[in-house]
Amino acid sequence: MQFADFWYIVALSEQLQSNKVLSRTVLGEWLAIFRGEDGQPVALRDRCLHRNSRLSTGKICNGALQCPYHGWVYDAVGNVIAVPAEGDDFKPSPQRRAKGYATKEQDGYVYVRLADSVDFEPFSMPHYGQTGWETVRVINRFANNVTNCAENFIDIPHTAFVHPGVFRTSRQQKLEMTVERCNGSVLVEYRNENSNLGWYSRFLNLQGAEIKHSDRFYMPNITSVEYKMAQNRHLFITSQSIPETDNSTLVYTDVTYNYGIWNKLARPFVRWTAQHIIRQDVEILGIQGEAIAKYGTQFYNTPADTIHIFVESIMAAISRGEDPRLLPNQLVKVTFWV
Repeated sequence: MQFADFWYIVALSEQLQSNKVLSRTVLGEWLAIFRGEDGQPVALRDRCLHRNSRLSTGKICNGALQCPYHGWVYDAVGNVIAVPAEGDDFKPSPQRRAKGYATKEQDGYVYVRLADSVDFEPFSMPHYGQTGWETVRVINRFANNVTNCAENFIDIPHTAFVHPGVFRTSRQQKLEMTVERCNGSVLVEYRNENSNLGWYSRFLNLQGAEIKHSDRFYMPNITSVEYKMAQNRHLFITSQSIPETDNSTLVYTDVTYNYGIWNKLARPFVRWTAQHIIRQDVEILGIQGEAIAKYGTQFYNTPADTIHIFVESIMAAISRGEDPRLLPNQLVKVTFWV
């Protein structure tokens, strides 16, 4: 198994218009993304075969991509179908074919897979487009790697210090969690939560009932946080972290919620709060990334970091070319304070 076997988001569906070319980077590979003549997404290596110009700076001509340097034209599978300098003498050649990659479109996202693996499908975003649910979608770039981003998104202890008041406040409240590694995923279930949700605590959990809160990590780059607080107070925060380079991660986050009659009215508040919290995480992960670049990744873990240890074991297995689904199942119960 390798990281290239998985599907990665390269655009929102609405971003990929029929006359537009997008430049993207996934796992260090430069990509030119556009829609072919049939409207389906196309991903080619962002390099013209002729003189190595960037195809992403070109233009779309009848569903084909024209290089801006000498006008070579590529179809949806990467074949060169026109060379202006050759005029009527042009003949197609199997040697003139740009590297292309598999694409899929799902849940309003365009995905690319760099390897030829057929093992996996793109992740299904929880309740996307379903009646009674709203989704707010934000995109942010982090100066850190996928592992550290994913760990941040399912980490409770940092929230009281990075997002004080907005999300949580340090109260030294005793919480319990069960952390399970199974089949390449990590599932965390929390107990004893009933408040400390920041600005909107009264709206989210007016009666102060125990909150059903779980965090999930799906290899190699997806986190999904679920809060169920009461009738029509149900929330998912799902992030797909896209590895651009070793220290640059583009994160697509869906906040999908069911607040009943408040769904539409809540949208601007949900969007503002989500972006405000993520902006704080961008800053702290950037600081962490700088320190890692200088001093490396020797971490001193506490029991509350069991989640991170399991995530790192999965990522390390993929880095070794192994299948994390073959790692032994583990379940740990932890007590910690926030």
